[in-house]
Amino acid sequence: MPKVLLVEDNEESRDGLSRHLRRKGYEVLIAVDGRQGLEVARGEAPDLILMDMSLPVLDGWEATRQLKGDEKTRPIPVIALTAHAMAGDRERALGAGCDDYDTKPVEIGRLLGKVQALLARKAGPPGGEGHG
Repeated sequence: MPKVLLVEDNEESRDGLSRHLRRKGYEVLIAVDGRQGLEVARGEAPDLILMDMSLPVLDGWEATRQLKGDEKTRPIPVIALTAHAMAGDRERALGAGCDDYDTKPVEIGRLLGKVQALLARKAGPPGGEGHG
């Protein structure tokens, strides 16, 4: 069961997303701010992180930079979630180290497609290194 860390301060968004993810067979870890997200990522080694960019304490931009600057957490794919669908936000998210980007309100089918694609990429192609 893939483990997904959801870093989201909005309770309604957090509850809805975590419910959808669990229904699709993911184990869901929760953090409500960027600092807690870093702690959970370092302690639990999730397979993927969904990172809200507008977080209290430590925002998602800086939390992602720190995750990608740490050898232990660098390989974990991060999908940025933001309500700021402004021109340049996707590039800013990718520049901070995010592996993909999605806008809020989240369209769950589209987001799950991105989650599955990143998890498949992380696992590597069948027959590649470590598969035999």
